[in-house]
Amino acid sequence: MSSIVLLGSTGSIGVNTLLVAQRNNISIEALVAGSNIALLNKQISIHKPKMVAIANEEDRHKVTHNNVLCGAEAILAIIEASSSQTIVNALVGYAGLAPTLKATELGKRVALANKESLVVAGEFIDMSLITPIDSEHFGLWYLMNERPVSKLYITASGGAFRDWELGKMKDATFSDALKHPNWSMGNKITIDSATMTNKLFELLEAKWLFNTSNIDAVIEKKSIIHALAEFKDGSTTAHFAGVDMKLPIAFALQGEVTEEILPPTNLLGIGALEFLPIEAARYPIWDIKEHILKNPHLGVVINAANEVAIEAFQKEQCSFFGMSDMVLHAYKKFEDVKATNIDEIVKIDREVRKYVTK
Repeated sequence: MSSIVLLGSTGSIGVNTLLVAQRNNISIEALVAGSNIALLNKQISIHKPKMVAIANEEDRHKVTHNNVLCGAEAILAIIEASSSQTIVNALVGYAGLAPTLKATELGKRVALANKESLVVAGEFIDMSLITPIDSEHFGLWYLMNERPVSKLYITASGGAFRDWELGKMKDATFSDALKHPNWSMGNKITIDSATMTNKLFELLEAKWLFNTSNIDAVIEKKSIIHALAEFKDGSTTAHFAGVDMKLPIAFALQGEVTEEILPPTNLLGIGALEFLPIEAARYPIWDIKEHILKNPHLGVVINAANEVAIEAFQKEQCSFFGMSDMVLHAYKKFEDVKATNIDEIVKIDREVRKYVTK
């Protein structure tokens, strides 16, 4: 691969993608970022992209590049104008869906770190063009290796409140929820990790990627095992790797990796490993796990309600558990909707947001 377009260059996936690209002499045709202009300018000076897009017009004059586009439409224009056959989509939230659709329509491959694309519209996306950048899905893919599987498992860290007393969680603040025990990630995914919405999203992604509903998640506190595959012969294999996204990124960009990306797992340093169930008392969203796997088209409802709920929690308009209440309430209200095309997805998304905001 000679060049890529990188959407979401200033987030943790974006930063790691640039490190992997630099190490493997992959050039960066375009960078897309939000409002972290200082970091974007550093990236521009190192990687010298032909095109740049940012979120807001008022930041344009701060960007040290002579070809800067602004807004959501700019991202689609860049994908269209690019000659790169690989688009790395590390955008956060629903905003990542339109670029995934645009890239796949053009037959480009998407190295996908934007969970919401598959959660909201997995049914309408060509999976043959998607390579997930996610430690769990990468782990599953690595393990399965085309052997007959009976069940797949992904692991969860348990998020910021896994060790809190249940009674205290109702008073948890937004900043409490951002204190993730194992990973350094953006705000949205860290909140989703605390509510376990992130893991529900990953189960939905796995359903589309691997075409199975026979999938579950368990808590593994050390985040050393990312995925397990249970084979039809009765054996189970686990994927061990350090807490680092460079490995799935390297595979997504190169297809095959032969050099060492991470130091090998120090088995003696790990000590004991423990698997725990995900319980709805701590993670109320887990109540709909079975239903959503049977009705994956409702991912659009959960995603829209969840994005509104997180905003309300950040503005102290609802409690920590209030977020799950909002999502579950919307899920019940809209359980009979089913989109038959992307335009209907957009309409449902809008209606759910309006309903939850009220």
